[in-house]
Amino acid sequence: MGIDEDILSIEAEIGKTQYNKATSHHIGKLKAKLARLREEKEKRAASGGGGGQGGYDVKKSGMGSVSLVGFPSVGKSTILNKLTGTESEVAAYAFTTLTCIPGMLHHKHADIQILDLPGLIRGAAGGKGRGREVMAVVRTTDLVLLIADALNPEQIFVIVDELYNANIRLNRAPADIKLYKSRMRGGINVQFTTPQSKGLDEELVKDMVKEYGIVNADVVIRQDATQDELVDVLSGNRTYIQAMVALNKVDLQDLDYTRSTMKMFQDRGWPVVPIAAKAGLGIEPLKDKIYEELRFIRVFMKPQGGEADMEIPLVVKTGSDVGMVCDALHRDFRAKFRYAIVSGPSAKFDNQIVGIEHGLRDMDILTLVLRR
Repeated sequence: MGIDEDILSIEAEIGKTQYNKATSHHIGKLKAKLARLREEKEKRAASGGGGGQGGYDVKKSGMGSVSLVGFPSVGKSTILNKLTGTESEVAAYAFTTLTCIPGMLHHKHADIQILDLPGLIRGAAGGKGRGREVMAVVRTTDLVLLIADALNPEQIFVIVDELYNANIRLNRAPADIKLYKSRMRGGINVQFTTPQSKGLDEELVKDMVKEYGIVNADVVIRQDATQDELVDVLSGNRTYIQAMVALNKVDLQDLDYTRSTMKMFQDRGWPVVPIAAKAGLGIEPLKDKIYEELRFIRVFMKPQGGEADMEIPLVVKTGSDVGMVCDALHRDFRAKFRYAIVSGPSAKFDNQIVGIEHGLRDMDILTLVLRR
């Protein structure tokens, strides 16, 4: 059989096999084999040119980037216009947006790039409707803003499934599983540092690792993990992105229905903001939530011998260090850097002298001392 037939056969077998303790090992091996075959298919498609369709050339800018993702005609272009003032074509028919349209949201001293992408459809992960090109852009962004239509809110979970099938994991962290390949003989050694309750055991882990052609390795599993999480680690090509939901067109439904729909997302742990983009309702709360989900920190700059500017902060990403602030301010600052002086949450004491790799936290006060 060809690779497509193999994939369909394995998918059918997984679908008809009832999951229980007796079948757990068999299903785990099938999942690992299926993931490997899908990756092989993707590689072949990429090397073959992908059918002649080019991708979207999007230059990243701003302090963070947000992709607008949803079915056609759910209001993505209207939302882009309301958030940024960018004129993206809007019409009441599907596939108005045929390319990636960028805009810039200026909010709370942060510049946030918003990308209006063509609508996704069922089968997008396999390339339908230029799905692969859209997914490639989504992978590069810092936040996925899922646009759900209040008239058909369950539809958004089709998009979530398509993103999952394209190896994009929303609102999840990589599993705490380490794979150390070895050229030395010794087979596959498995170590669990916590009890397992979701079907993984030493024999199954070894079998799943072998499906990837690995015969010598140490596998350390530090959490109660699932088969799918192990497959993600073995594949090594998953993208993990924060996501939230904008529930659009709520002005067309009553309040009780809107509340129940929001609860449907909230019960899954998804941040959700109700809006009516065409009427301009809920746009400011949406801006606030985007800013919050991007997890920025504020750093107040203090010149040598002067007072700190506590009115206008420098907004940078969580996890930034002094060197990243240098890069944000001027391309020459890193080369001229001598030391920095920090007061605030990241400092052990006020006016601590730190180096370029010192990690910053929200509300720090920072002085850069540079060579002349």
